[in-house]
Amino acid sequence: MAQVTIRGVKKTFGQTDVIHGVDLDIADGEFVVLVGPSGCGKSTLLRMIAGLETVSGGTIQIGEKVVNHLPPAQRDIAMVFQNYALYPHMTVSDNMAFALKLRKTDAATVNDRVQRAAEILGLKPFLQRYPRQLSGGQRQRVAMGRAIVRDPQVFLFDEPLSNLDAKLRVQMRTEIKELHQRLKTTTVFVTHDQIEAMTMADRIVVMHDGLIEQIGTPLELYDSPRNLFVAGFIGSPAMNFLKGAAKAANGIQSGGLSIEIEGNRLPVAGNHEVSDGQPVVYGIRPEHLELAPNTEGFPAKVAVIEPTGSETMVVVRMGETEITALFRERHSFAPGQTVHLRPRPDQVHLFDTESGRRV
Repeated sequence: MAQVTIRGVKKTFGQTDVIHGVDLDIADGEFVVLVGPSGCGKSTLLRMIAGLETVSGGTIQIGEKVVNHLPPAQRDIAMVFQNYALYPHMTVSDNMAFALKLRKTDAATVNDRVQRAAEILGLKPFLQRYPRQLSGGQRQRVAMGRAIVRDPQVFLFDEPLSNLDAKLRVQMRTEIKELHQRLKTTTVFVTHDQIEAMTMADRIVVMHDGLIEQIGTPLELYDSPRNLFVAGFIGSPAMNFLKGAAKAANGIQSGGLSIEIEGNRLPVAGNHEVSDGQPVVYGIRPEHLELAPNTEGFPAKVAVIEPTGSETMVVVRMGETEITALFRERHSFAPGQTVHLRPRPDQVHLFDTESGRRV
């Protein structure tokens, strides 16, 4: 196992800058997830760690060694791809053993490592089958087994669950997390799915347009997003963003701060560096809105109801502003119905309208 240290890393394709000077420290044994929308540079960064892409600037260090100019085979890493990348003419056992045989590892060691990996992943009954005889989840486990037998310093996962159905993705998330807890190998995992990131990571790295927007534990990013992008990307359903202006009955310092939106005053708790009348974006997560008596909260008209059984998502409109609310209690709603909603003031996030930064 080893730490991964990334300093000022850049990547340019022709005249196009894709990664703009990234700094990142991944601790020995840590599970770090790179997350962001398509095209943000997360897979490119992973491929540079693997040695599959050259580094245009900066350094990548695995353990004590700078690996910028080392080929993948000399970096002591193992990578699991989205499309499994199994050899169709080889059995499961031969697929898992292939890298060790290339190194001319003795047969007894190869067999021991393959058997151990197969036992960890529940693949023992399938060792003599071919990839075409396996399900998608089984193929992904074989790809993981091929990585495990190499006993690398770092595991790299490039969107490994994208080709699986929803139920299998949940199962494989648990298996990969349990695998990490057992092996304690430093792991870098790339996904565009923030639910995968939240449920699997020790720390999440949120990327956007080739830059790191924020690094933190899942709950740090959820509770204290640094800017509008992180706030909107982390959490499902996404945070509501409402444009308004700061208002205070007796001045901002009096503690009576509220935000005026569509003629309604919405409360906010805590200290915020805003001036009276300043335009702000009021952020509130759907689960932090609650039904209120008609004399409280703000009125909104129900547009869409989406029950899932365990919870009900409701899209409402406050004037021209669309808002999503999430209820875990059972309520009877009807399209066109007027309801009154009340935000929890201690769960409100305020952002600067121009910079998008949290205030």
